[in-house]
Amino acid sequence: MIELLTETAIHQEPQRIRGLEMPWNRVMGSTEAPARAARALGPWHPQEFMAECVETVPEAGGLMTFVFRRCDGAPLAFRAGQYVNVAFPVNGQDQEPVDRSYSLSSSPTEPWTFSISVKRDATGLVSPWVHENVKPGTVLEMLGPVGAFHLPDADRRARYLFLAAGAGITPIMSMLRTIHSLPGHADVVVLYHGAEAGGFAFHKELAYIASVDSRVKVFYSLGDRSKPEGWEGLSGRLTAAMLDEVAPDANGRQVYACGPEGYLNTATELLGKVGVDDTSIYMEFFSGDRQTLLEYQAELALAADIAEEIAEEIADSAEDYYESQPTAFGLYEPGYDAEGTLQATGLPLETVDPDAPGSEAPDGGSGPAPEAEAPDASTFDTVGTGSLTLSFMRTGINVRIDPSEHILGVAQRAGVRIGANCKEGMCGSCKVVKLSGEVEMNHQGGIRAREIEAGKFLPCCSTAQTDLVIDA
Repeated sequence: MIELLTETAIHQEPQRIRGLEMPWNRVMGSTEAPARAARALGPWHPQEFMAECVETVPEAGGLMTFVFRRCDGAPLAFRAGQYVNVAFPVNGQDQEPVDRSYSLSSSPTEPWTFSISVKRDATGLVSPWVHENVKPGTVLEMLGPVGAFHLPDADRRARYLFLAAGAGITPIMSMLRTIHSLPGHADVVVLYHGAEAGGFAFHKELAYIASVDSRVKVFYSLGDRSKPEGWEGLSGRLTAAMLDEVAPDANGRQVYACGPEGYLNTATELLGKVGVDDTSIYMEFFSGDRQTLLEYQAELALAADIAEEIAEEIADSAEDYYESQPTAFGLYEPGYDAEGTLQATGLPLETVDPDAPGSEAPDGGSGPAPEAEAPDASTFDTVGTGSLTLSFMRTGINVRIDPSEHILGVAQRAGVRIGANCKEGMCGSCKVVKLSGEVEMNHQGGIRAREIEAGKFLPCCSTAQTDLVIDA
């Protein structure tokens, strides 16, 4: 009898509605005012919030999954494939935190907790610290969700090819978990490249999903490594023949790919060879192409139109929550005045004569300390052409710029050293302090409100409105 029931179940396919639709899609498109709880689940815009780690899960391939929940009790509303920017106090609570962006690996259909999966890089600054120090109870400052690499809110066809290499499986896992949790017709092929047979993260869950969800097929490849005994997957680097083998109808699918830059460049070339149109390819490049950036900007505009009221409420509550945190959490709040963070001014320390008027006595007596003399920008060399002047106090140079030019590119061409990654206002790596002057900044979530108030800005997405003095 048991065998008969099992056999019957195997040959019966679930009856499904057509296509896929994200839970918040109808809320966003509703002409009526939706209930507050429903609105809170819509991924309206990036928010600043505090999150507590509640679980850590070791994964294969050197990854560790960290499960968080927001300290304010709100859900984290995001789209499958997006990421969060996390401030890690790797240099101690009394030093400036280091920001890193990590893709969300969990599904937005379970928004009360969320996960990031971090691959440990022994030579890195942040990932070893995260693996060793982030534990249940750890509270971190976050900003998100961010990113235009995600599944659509509604898809009537829902035919996908997911390509992942190494840690690139992280956002793909979020997408796959989301599809598996939703009703509706879908056809998903996953091709996952790894370095060794035991190094495929989430392999048990991937096997389970593929075994119980007839909409999903998962393929593994060992790249150019030799196959170990008993290996039943593919081998070799990504090729057009491999794409044809796992997805002969690739030109009829939406393709989402994530992995190292070389892998993505190869994937772009090969997908073109098998007939996939550029408009059907989405890749997790931080820099993105123009279409990706425009898509993300359109999402922010739509969110603002539909949910301006709730967005303001959430943002206000997040700011209030941050200010009310007890010191027991050990949060880092930088000291700053009207001209920026005190640590970042770059002014040299000087030995003070204790006998000089107004100086602090050796016994700790009070008295105003003399201010360090700032460099005189009028003595700096000036390069470039333009109607406005950027004075870089650390570098000791003036750069002329037009109001239409982005500050980062002009500064770097003049030899000013400013770190940069995405160059689209997403990652925050170019963040510097503006000592005076005004800028127009169009960022995509790479800077926090309190940092802007402290005088910081992102030169990659900013133009000068007046002459500027910059701590760089």
